[in-house]
Amino acid sequence: MSQSLPCLFVDLPLVRANAEAMVQLCEASGIHPVGITKLACGAHEVAEAYLDGGIRILGDSRIHNLEKLQGLPAQKLLLRIPAASDVMDVVRYADISLNSEEHTIRALSAAAVAQGRVHKIIVMHDLGDLREGCFNVDDTVALARLVSRLPGLELEGLGTNLACYGGVEPTTDNQQQLVDIAHRIEQELGVKLHVVSGASSAALPLLLRGGLPDGINQLRLGASLLMGIGLNDDPIPGTSQDTMRLGVEIIELKEKPSVPVNSTALDAFGNKPVFEDLGIRRRAICAIGKQDVNFDDLIALDPALRIIGGSSDHLILDVTDTAQPYQVGDTIYFALSYGGALQCMTSEYVRKEYLH
Repeated sequence: MSQSLPCLFVDLPLVRANAEAMVQLCEASGIHPVGITKLACGAHEVAEAYLDGGIRILGDSRIHNLEKLQGLPAQKLLLRIPAASDVMDVVRYADISLNSEEHTIRALSAAAVAQGRVHKIIVMHDLGDLREGCFNVDDTVALARLVSRLPGLELEGLGTNLACYGGVEPTTDNQQQLVDIAHRIEQELGVKLHVVSGASSAALPLLLRGGLPDGINQLRLGASLLMGIGLNDDPIPGTSQDTMRLGVEIIELKEKPSVPVNSTALDAFGNKPVFEDLGIRRRAICAIGKQDVNFDDLIALDPALRIIGGSSDHLILDVTDTAQPYQVGDTIYFALSYGGALQCMTSEYVRKEYLH
């Protein structure tokens, strides 16, 4: 194992097993999950683990990440609604995109015609989470009608987003509302929608309780595949949550007071620090900082270790009470919340190692 730290270690067999478990769970209810790679920044290794686990559609929020995945045998879905300025690349690298704006849909039509392609559209409806989608049902139906009439486009289905911005939980009621709108579109337009895309991993608890209504046939899964978590970051039964761990190196280890001497200024982030006087403590400085990850998103695997704080480049730990006799150069490991994993994946200063 390479010792270049900090490093985020990703256990690909566990990711693959998570994908297998989610595919089995979903397909038993007639649902075909999309494997979202945005948490992994479109990492080819993670996408391959998804596919090995039975995923057949890959989704990401960034066109650049979908471009990286072009060689993989799967349909590609753009998760974030497209920018009108990106439509040529959207059509080039995504087979499907989620949409809520007439202006952008018309631009996608022109781009698809120019490239001689057919681009699939999932029209988004806002069920109250107040992120993307038309809020009025008539507007959603009108947008679906527009897609069905424009050249170069195919109306793939209807979707919604929940529990990402407004904290609105997927429920039987709001998922049934989406199914009802899909039926109205089919009746008024005389079409058959291939996809009714209910929600993200946040809908898995509802599925496990048997509360997801008939007619929902797609879920967009990312956190459940890569981290084994769903709504409120709760573990999904039958999946692993220890798929990733962060290793950081100790670069200083000294006994120091627990309260700074004559602290009067703000810290580097404009905050007035507050300290608890615990006397002289054994303190480890590690080579990672707030530029890479929010310290509140770190969970030390050594339960006796305490995170004190740090700065943009340094993480400071209290290792006084640990059984492990840490030394300079040793590696300390952390589990991560969803936000912490996202930050570490995004940071170019955190190396990624994919364990096979």
